[in-house]
Formats: sequence, C-alpha cells, structure tokens
Amino acid sequence: MPNATYEALYNRNEFLDRHLGLTEAQQHEIAQTLGFASLDELIAATVPSSILKNDLMPLDSAQTERDTLAEIKAIAQQNKVHRSYIGCGFYNTITPNVIARNVLENPGWYTAYTPYQPEISQGRLEALLTYQQMVIDMTGMPMANASMLDEASAAAEAMTLLNRVNKKSKSETFLVAEDCHPQTIAVIQTRAEPLGIKVVVGDIAELVESEEAFGALVQYPGTYGDVRELGPLVEIAHSKNTLVAVAADLMSLALLKSPGAQGADVVLGNTQRFGVPMGFGGPHAAYFATREDYKRSTPGRIIGVSIDRSGNRALRMAMQTREQHIRREKATSNICTAQALLAIMAGFYAMYHGPKGVRRIAERIHFLTATLATTLKHAGVQVVTQRYFDTLKLQVDDSAGLLKSGYRQEVNLRPIDSSHVGISIDETTTIDDIRELVTLITGQELDLAEPEHIIPQTLARDVDYLQHPLFNDFQSETEMLRYMRRLESKDIALNQAMIPLGSCTMKLNATAEMIPVTWPEFANMHPFAPADQTKGYQILLEQLEQMLITCTGYDAMSLQPNAGSQGEYAGLLAIRRYHESRGDHHRTICLIPSSAHGTNPASAVMAGMSVVMVACDNHGNVDMNDLRAKVEQYSDTLAAIMVTYPSTHGVFEEEIVALCDLIHQHGGQVYVDGANLNALVGIAAPGKFGADVSHLNLHKTFCIPHGGGGPGMGPIGVGAHLAPFLPSHPISPVGSLPATNDTVSSAPFGSASILPISWVYIRLMGAEGLRLASQVAILSANYIAHRLKGHYPVLYTGKSGTVAHECIIDIRPIKEHSGISEEDIAKRLMDFGFHAPTMSFPVAGTLMIEPTESESLAELDRFCDALITIRDEIRKVESGEFDAEDNPLKNAPHTALEIASDDWSHAYTREQAVYPLPSLRSAKYWPPVNRVDNVYGDRNLVCSCPPIESYVQ
Repeated sequence: MPNATYEALYNRNEFLDRHLGLTEAQQHEIAQTLGFASLDELIAATVPSSILKNDLMPLDSAQTERDTLAEIKAIAQQNKVHRSYIGCGFYNTITPNVIARNVLENPGWYTAYTPYQPEISQGRLEALLTYQQMVIDMTGMPMANASMLDEASAAAEAMTLLNRVNKKSKSETFLVAEDCHPQTIAVIQTRAEPLGIKVVVGDIAELVESEEAFGALVQYPGTYGDVRELGPLVEIAHSKNTLVAVAADLMSLALLKSPGAQGADVVLGNTQRFGVPMGFGGPHAAYFATREDYKRSTPGRIIGVSIDRSGNRALRMAMQTREQHIRREKATSNICTAQALLAIMAGFYAMYHGPKGVRRIAERIHFLTATLATTLKHAGVQVVTQRYFDTLKLQVDDSAGLLKSGYRQEVNLRPIDSSHVGISIDETTTIDDIRELVTLITGQELDLAEPEHIIPQTLARDVDYLQHPLFNDFQSETEMLRYMRRLESKDIALNQAMIPLGSCTMKLNATAEMIPVTWPEFANMHPFAPADQTKGYQILLEQLEQMLITCTGYDAMSLQPNAGSQGEYAGLLAIRRYHESRGDHHRTICLIPSSAHGTNPASAVMAGMSVVMVACDNHGNVDMNDLRAKVEQYSDTLAAIMVTYPSTHGVFEEEIVALCDLIHQHGGQVYVDGANLNALVGIAAPGKFGADVSHLNLHKTFCIPHGGGGPGMGPIGVGAHLAPFLPSHPISPVGSLPATNDTVSSAPFGSASILPISWVYIRLMGAEGLRLASQVAILSANYIAHRLKGHYPVLYTGKSGTVAHECIIDIRPIKEHSGISEEDIAKRLMDFGFHAPTMSFPVAGTLMIEPTESESLAELDRFCDALITIRDEIRKVESGEFDAEDNPLKNAPHTALEIASDDWSHAYTREQAVYPLPSLRSAKYWPPVNRVDNVYGDRNLVCSCPPIESYVQ
C-alpha cells in the first residue's frame, strides 16, 4: 500500500465522526436546504465578518482514542501517589465498587441534567433527598440543601447567610477560628472584602468574648485535630447576638456530639470522605445545613416533597424561585449549581454502609489514631493535640527532615512549621501503616500501645443517625444495585434522548473522555501533595491551559474556579483588582444587558460592583444607543460590562467589536460570558475581538458532563494585563502568583480530577474538529428553526435570517389563542420521551432550543416531529376538538399507572395520551409521576425523607 494512502487512512479523525451527529453528506444537504451552498457559507452569513476567523487554531492534530488514552496514561504515570496523611479537609476513602461502577461510571447518572423538570428527574431527586436526610442526621440540624461546590465556598456562603438573617446585630464583623482550614479562611477573606465585611481571625474563645460580630466560624475538629466542646462557646456567642457556623468533618460526627445538638446555627463541610476520591481537590459535594427559620435565605438548592396531579407523592426542587441568581442584582449569592453527582455518591455510601457501618469506619479511624498517639507519647514524642478524632499535631526536632524521610518512604505528612507536623488517619489506613508511622517518627520499631480513650463523655455520641429504612435496607449489594437501577430508570439522561436545553449545551460526553477520571494516578492525589509528586497533573494542567488559551485567544488561564458562577466571580474580582492597582477604586459600575444570565448581576454584586442594566432592542441585540448613554453617564465610574456572546437570544450580534471598543474608550473592561462558547471555538476568539476576560463552562463546550446538576468547571481566560490578578492559594500558590491573591475554591485547581475530560476531548478533536463542532452546532440549530418556523414563531434571528447555536420559539401568541402555555408544551414533550427545552428564559413565554453538534439527523427529526405533533394537538384545542382544560397537553405527562387504571375519565383516548407518534410503541419512556404541584410543595416544605411510618405503609 502506498505510504500516502496509508497515512490518509490512518490519520482520518474517526472520533470526529463519533462526536458529530450529522454525517458530512447530511451537513451539506442541510446547508442547501437552508439556502446555502455549503456549511462554510452558512457560517459566513451568520457570524460577523469582523470576528470570523479564517485560519485554524495552532493545536496538535487530532488523535485516535487509543493514542490519546495512551498519551494521557503516560502523563498520569508521572504522578507519584504516596500514602497521604496530610488531611486538611481531604482524605483517602474507599468508593464502594457498586457505586463506582453503577453511578460514577454510568452515563444514566452522569449525563443527566439539573432537575428543573421534576417529573422526569424523580430518581436523582430521591437520591438527593436521601443525601439531605443524611446531612440532617449527621449534623443534628433540621434542614439541609442538596450540596454546595466545596467546603470553603460553603463557609463563605454561611458567612453571608448569617449576615442576612442576623437582625439583632448591627455589626459587619465576622469571626473566624484560627484553627479553621487555611483554604477556608482564604476564601472567606476573599468573599468578605468586596462586601464590606470585616474578618477577624484568632482564638475563637477570646474573640466571641471580646468582639461584637454578626457571626463566627468554628472548625470541628480543628485543622490540627483539636476537638472542642461547642456548647459553651455557642452559648456565649448567642448571648452577644453572634450567630455561629460550624465547619464539621462529616465522618467525625459518627462519634462526636452533633453541632446541632450544641446549638449551632449553620453546619457545613465536605462529604468527600463518604466514598468520593480526593482527585487533587475535587469535585466533591460540600454540605450545608441550617435552621428551618433560614430556609428562604439558604443558598443553593433544596429538594422538597410535594404531590403530583393525581395526589401521589412527588419530589421537586423546592422554592425554585429562591435560587439566588434569579434575583439578579438583588442576589446575595450567585450559586446556580451544585455537586449533584458527588452528593448522590455520598448519600449512597451512607446507605450502603448504614449507621453501623459508618460508625464502624469512624471507630476504626479513631482507634488507629489513638493507637498512634499513645504509642508516640510512650516513646517520648510530644503529641500537641490532646482531644482528637483522626488528626494529630506533633512537635518534632526537625520537621523538614522528617517530611523528607517520609517522602523517601512514599509517605506524606502535613507540614506545619519548623518544629511541627500533622498526621491525619483515614478509612484506608491499616495497622501496618500505624507501625510504619511510628518507625518513621521515632526511628525505632516499637510495639504498639493500647490506645487511650480520648473523646470525652460529654461529646460522645450514640448511633442516633441514619435510622430511616433507606439507610438500613440496602447493605446487600443485590438490593443496592437494584435500588440504584430503579432510580436511574425514572430519569431522562443523554443515554436515552436528546436534551435540547438552550444555553446549557448537553452534548456527547464520550466514554474515552471519561475513562481517565477514575485512574488512581488522578483520583487518589491529595491537592496539597508536594510538587515533585504531582508532575503528571502539572503537565496536564499546563497543556490544558495552553489548549484553552489557543481556543479563546486569551493570554492566561486560571483553572481554579469550580463552576461557571465561580468563574464569573473570579473574573470580576480580577477586574476589580486591576482597577485598584491603577488607583481606580471608584470604578464600581458593571453594565449588564437585560437578556443576561441571572448569574451575571449576582456575580457583580458579590464582587462589590453596582449593577446598571442596559436595554436590548427588538432583535435581541444590546441596544447600542442605550449603551452609549449609560457609558457616557457612568464614564468615570465604569468598571466593566458583562455580555454573553453569541447573545442569550441566540444571535451573533454585529456590533460586538464596537461594543468592546466603546467600553475600553471609557476605561472599562469587557467580560464575555462563555456560556455560549460552543458556537465560537475555532470560529471566533473573544480574546481577539476585544474581550478582556471570559469564563469557560467546561461542562458545556468542553464535554465535562452535567452530572444531574454538577460537577462543573468554570476556568477563566484573561488578557495579559489581568493575569497578575488571577486566583492563587494560601497552601499551594498557583504558578508565579502570590499566595495572597484572591482564592475562590478550596483547592488550587478546583475540581482537577475532571479536567482530563476536556484535555482528552480537545486532543481527540484537534483544531479542525473543534471548528467543525461549532459549525455543526450552528447548522443543527438552524435546521430545527427551519423545520419549526411554519408551526412556531422563531423569535430572534441575525441579519441573514439565521440563528446561532440555539433558537427561541415564541409560545405567547399560541397561549393567547389556545390557553396552552410553554409549560404545557414542556410537560407534553415528556410523553414523547424528551426533556423540555429551556423554559421562559431569556424571554418569558418562550422555549429556547439548543440541539448541539452531537445529535443525529434522526434525533433532530424525532424532536421536531414531536413539537409539530404537539402543535397539531394545540390546533385541536383551538378548534374545540380537544377540551380547553381536559386535553393531553394540560394533563401531561401521563404515567403508566394512570393509563392502566380503570378510572379513565378524560375526553381523549389513552392512545392519544401515551402514543401520540407510532414510533413510541417500540421505545417508550414512562414518566414516573404526573405533573408536580409546585405551589403545594412550597407551602408545605418538607426537605427530608418521609417519616418511617409512611415508608412502611
């Protein structure tokens, strides 16, 4: 075979064909159907020529799956995974295999979307409700939310919550115990400064006596292991109108008296050691529990119990409009996501082990810690920590020498100072490990001593937690496996159907991309491991940064923000610090178009900026006349503008370069929200057309799966002038950045263990593939708009009559004539086996559809056929053939239980209800509940598992 022919065959990007849903022939045919001679001609007509790139990005050529996995395996093997006793909020753990295989590695769980449509999310909602019950039980608090991003940001949210709800205190001071984890203190300080909150760090017992404050944070146990009684401290604090938040180690609460029982107002922490690998820092589900009085101020999501149309029990996200980002500039938090997949894993861990198993794990950890402490004391080593659960602070002659000796034996202790080290014991520690530690520290092989009883009786806890049957019926792997399968079958995820959510980019999360996540070289790395042990991660992160810089046109990248909302916040903080460095402290105005994502104004408020809204014109573009007026009005105080590009209305605005120039002329910075980057990669680069900073939703454009509402990553790209102000870290400074820079996440690189997903995606696609992915995403959206335009009005288009990668169909005229709303259509789509598009955003009464580049022509047509059939059903309502109230749309979705019932009183047939298209007969998804009653759920908030009595019934 000639070499040229062989090379052509070998180098064909086969993965691109797997990733793209449309074949090359279909791409050409659809472009012609839309009136364009080629795909390139469609793109040229859609994207402004002022930003359109004609050259491919200088990325490495696409690789095969086999070669890519071999390359990243070689990188991973440069990590050295030593036995970690570092602790500081991160511990080795054992993920039960049944959970690893059937949840973490299962696309039925990791490709699901946030449960905004509860009828088709009952499985993950039940899993999250169980997680909430676990947190309630362990913390002793009356309510909990469905997880937060990480422990440090949860502590920052606790601070702002206490500031909001404490009506008795006039103080703006927040007290922080000096033995809180250093990363937690840093994130709190970062969050507090723009909000005008004064943070005082010190001996917490002295501080609550001497300082007036609205709130205080205590670590339980402390970062060096000390276990203190919280009750007396809380009592003194409350007497001085200071509310108390406790950052508690969840595993320790299996033995220690709960913070709730000691009077805490908020309890928070990390569930990582409940079966979730360290992963160089994440992702992990932080927990957040508080008093019921604070439920309407609690950040994040709360899963609640409601009823459906038939009166049956159904779950939903409770008080959905309480999500802070919906409040826009009045928001007190920008949280719009969670760590759902990891929360589900932690909840399942508690179910699998049950109360006795969790207790046994905690007792074993404490027994080994006490054995180590007692043996070291007998050997003359000074154990500074007197009362502990799993962590000891030791005084030694030469900490640096001891740490080096440990490294030689592949053991990592925690460096504290020149004469102290820390040791944290975990679930994976063995008695042989304790012997090895004793020998390492004393230089002698000693017999292990009988451990002393350390936990005082006043803090000892009975097994008063995890008593619900859910935590006691699934210790058999058979039962656990079947339970998880039952929950999975209740949900719609990408392994079942297209999820056409506008602004959310639910695309293929390829198996090859997911495989490295669970490799031990990535999964078992402590985020504060010595740098010479993390070379594999360093290579991966540096290469990924350069890939993303190339894709976006920026000069520098930060991988610390572990969500898009955190990326927005970090980007705006960089702008804030840039202005301050130039003496422009007065630049505090942030202009935001009225069409922006709700997190934009929320993030601006958190960054200490004042929000001024800018109008949009009738075509969905930023109103340039209004913008010019606002820029002139606030010229001296302008800090930034936040724009989404392509716009949230689904069009490429022609004036984007002029907009950037205008802002720069008046001393401001341009923040381009990267939510819609899936239409830009390889086509246009925000860092080249005038933007100064963007966050990138790696869980959208770069293939990290949504995981039922988390995990995510939101790195930020910046111009060179903003690079010095990127986030760093107090324990492990990032690159050459000072440790004193802002810190926005617990770990230096956020949720590092999922970054291999994006690295693999980019290597598999190459420059040509990434560009084509963006083009096909735009093509697919225009195809859907073309097929639907005779049935539904398409609200916004660009100058050529095309849309970007998503389109908005207007339901308002339909509702006016028929009474059928966008919600009715969304729920009816469930009977066709589809998740609904984005509902009533950015325009009320509309549906925003984004097909992504990964959907096949057959699936695009199946979705369009469903919406067209629904439009025909609406016409029957308009004509009177269907009753205005008793019709398949108003009653959607329909369950198998309802169809099988003898009591069928509807004016339409069972067949019309559940088989509106013939194709559904061979492949039918059955919604597990009827339409959920949101009002009932809000008026009767229950966010824990049903009582045992009802469970038994």
